[in-house]
Formats: sequence, structure tokens, C-alpha cells
Amino acid sequence: MKSKKLDKVLIHVDGACSGNPGDSGIGVVIYDQASEYREEISRYIGTGTNNTAEYTALIIALRRAQVLKARQICVKSDSELLVRQMIGQYKIKNENLKQLFKTVNELAAAFQAFDIQHVRREFNKEADALAKKAIDEHRRANRTVAVSAKRDIEESPSSTGQRSG
Repeated sequence: MKSKKLDKVLIHVDGACSGNPGDSGIGVVIYDQASEYREEISRYIGTGTNNTAEYTALIIALRRAQVLKARQICVKSDSELLVRQMIGQYKIKNENLKQLFKTVNELAAAFQAFDIQHVRREFNKEADALAKKAIDEHRRANRTVAVSAKRDIEESPSSTGQRSG
């Protein structure tokens, strides 16, 4: 990435949840208008709801866009709830989502222009895959740790029923 400021940035965001609530991940794909820059973010964010994951993906994307010194942002999301809440068509009843909404608005205010649009899932496949990948990688890593720990317990002398001394 060159050190120049980015003017217009297109960002695809998605949140995924395995169970609702359940393990959650986010996916973000950032492009500049000239298609000279592309960045992907795939991150496990803990246990939560799908709606929380969607908002978190947007927050992380906007924070990254600030670091990149982007000025105009167009966000695409397949979450109808997120987009309609952001443009004021849906009310926000959940207190946690109200706080996330507030954070998004504070971040969005830092840009010269901010637009968010709903897209069908088939037009958001990359962000979706990144969100799911984050969950899968987290589970794989934890399964490896769990198998290792179980093996250590099974192989320890105290687990065989033998007494020392």
C-alpha cells in the first residue's frame, strides 16, 4: 500500500454466528476505488449473537478505514437489519445494539461521506467466507488444545488410579 490517502473506499462486511448466540466471527473486505488496494480481515470475536457480529464487523471495518485515512466510505452488507437500522428504517430495541449503533455513528461521522447499502448474500460471499473462516479456525485451534490437554491428563500417573508414596 502506498502512503497516499485513500479517497473512496468500498467495504464489504459480514458477521457470522454458529448458534445464536454462539461462536462469532467477522469478515471484512476493503477495496479502494482504483482497485489498487485490497485488504481482508477475518477475526473471531467470541460468543455472541449474529446481529452483534454484524455490527462488530462494521465497527472494525470503519476503524481500519480510519487508519488507512479513507475519506469516503461505501459499505455493503447482506444484513437487512443492520442496514435498515443504520439508515433509520428500523428501530433498535436491544440495548447492546443501541451501543454498537452509537459507536458506528461516531466512527462514520469522521468521514467526509458514509453510505451503507444492503446487498444480496451472493454479492457478499467473500466477507461471509472470512467470517465463517474465523469461527472455523478458532474451533480448530481450540480442538487441538483440548485434545492435547486430554492426552496429558490420560497419560499422567495420577489419572491411572495409582497412589504415590
